[in-house]
Amino acid sequence: MRRNGRILICRRTAAQAHPLKWEFPGGKVEAGESPPEALARELHEELAVRAQIGDEMERYQFRYPGKSAILLIFYAVTDFAGEPRNCVFLEIRWVVPEELPGFDFLEGDVEFVKRLAKSM
Repeated sequence: MRRNGRILICRRTAAQAHPLKWEFPGGKVEAGESPPEALARELHEELAVRAQIGDEMERYQFRYPGKSAILLIFYAVTDFAGEPRNCVFLEIRWVVPEELPGFDFLEGDVEFVKRLAKSM
């Protein structure tokens, strides 16, 4: 999610998997959903916003140690209704792209974060 040149990042709680890691809001696709529909649902659940999902930015497979590979898909979200409200995270923060590599992101997001910070 982007607003005024900043990107929204979210920090997991200590009780979640990958505790205290930073990530982009989103989640898993449920049966019968397309990836953009899943993202819109997740943004509503996690941040209480109604988002218009934009273009796909990148996709790749990533394997966490001891787990099956997962497909990560990143979308741009530049239009949303409502002010993001933290419903499930330890904290949420708007940051400029250049700041992204300074946060302790989920391992699966790190390469995307590096490319995103350089491209914006």
